Amino acid sequence: MISQDDLGARLAELARKHEITGAAVALGKAGAVAEAATGVLSTRTGAPVTTDSLFQIGSIAKVWTATLIMQLVGEGELSLDQTVASALPGFALADVTVRHLLTHTGGFEGDVFVDTGRGDDAIEKLVALLADTPRLFPPGALWSYNNAGYVVLGRLVEVLRGTPYGMALRTHLAGPLGLTHVATCADEAILYGTAVGHAGGKPVGVWSLMRSNEPAGSSLAMRARDLLTFATALMDGGILPRHLADLMREPQVDLPDLGRPASWGLGWELRHWQGGTVAGHDGSTPGQAAALLTAPSAGVAAVLLTNGGDPDPLLTELLHPLVEELAAVRAPAPLVPPAEPLAIDAGRYIGRYLSATVAWDVTADSAGALWLTATPLGVMAEHGEPQRFRLVRLRDDTFLFTGGAVAFIGGDRIEFLHTGRANPAVPRP
Repeated sequence: MISQDDLGARLAELARKHEITGAAVALGKAGAVAEAATGVLSTRTGAPVTTDSLFQIGSIAKVWTATLIMQLVGEGELSLDQTVASALPGFALADVTVRHLLTHTGGFEGDVFVDTGRGDDAIEKLVALLADTPRLFPPGALWSYNNAGYVVLGRLVEVLRGTPYGMALRTHLAGPLGLTHVATCADEAILYGTAVGHAGGKPVGVWSLMRSNEPAGSSLAMRARDLLTFATALMDGGILPRHLADLMREPQVDLPDLGRPASWGLGWELRHWQGGTVAGHDGSTPGQAAALLTAPSAGVAAVLLTNGGDPDPLLTELLHPLVEELAAVRAPAPLVPPAEPLAIDAGRYIGRYLSATVAWDVTADSAGALWLTATPLGVMAEHGEPQRFRLVRLRDDTFLFTGGAVAFIGGDRIEFLHTGRANPAVPRP
């Protein structure tokens, strides 16, 4: 186990090197914990990050929501394969099950970012709007990351527990685990030393996203040590019966080929590293990013929280090596194009692919190279500008671009551009 001093020194060095505004890290194995912090909570105030500072965890909150659901399963209040409508009367998507939502296979548009207010009925109101959301594919047919599905799961928690989601999270998770530095909203976060998100070195204009998306990760914040405690409890049976915690980490669906092999469990992404599977989840909110990695077979958990700058180098240069050393596993090598460029049938891929939040346009230049232009739509247009990327074929219908990979899904005709979400092709005139 790395010492606190060594962990702090490595974190500080990498944060300076990669111009990270502020960061906190926590690492645990077999009851031993090391944690460190560096940087500032806000460049406006200069307040330093400490190991007691709160950061938003973004979509890692989905693992918390999944755990609340699995508690209900353990109590016999829910079953994974019952329809959501059977437990949530009036839910419009009649053939979607609890398992579909947990595994992001519900088949409906998943990015429904509507501000329905700050009241305790915010989640209920958003779920009612899903009656009009587009259906993309039959439930269970394909994996497509779905924020709205987790909002529905949060509503199930509210109905079956008879309390708002945030209170259920405190009563059934944070409280029993003895977590002392957790905030479910800005009103609670202000009571702590809390990180502010940054973009371009400056504080962003909002602290959290809308309350309606709370179960999907719009506002949950905590210190790194508390997230580590939660993750450790899910490995050792401290918050769920062990058979249910283990079930959460069993593969339920394979992801499309986005460059690296992975599956999805019940709330967890299952990353197939050399030597074993690492269960994890990432998260982001405006100007903040978080990562959680667990290697249950070795009893290892690791947390990284940042509030500005590119967190990826800290993940690959700090967190991955630590998990590799402690758990005797090896992260996949960086994705690189084939040494010899692969031929491309450009006409197969050219077109527009559309979601509620992004228009993806695939074009070819005079040399036959493919280009991808991403244009934010709706609420996302308020936070970003169009971006253009060169697509390089990795294999089959999977292509690399700066920062990631995409997959074209279909047989003779491409039906979706998969970017982590299944973006349906717009019919050609």
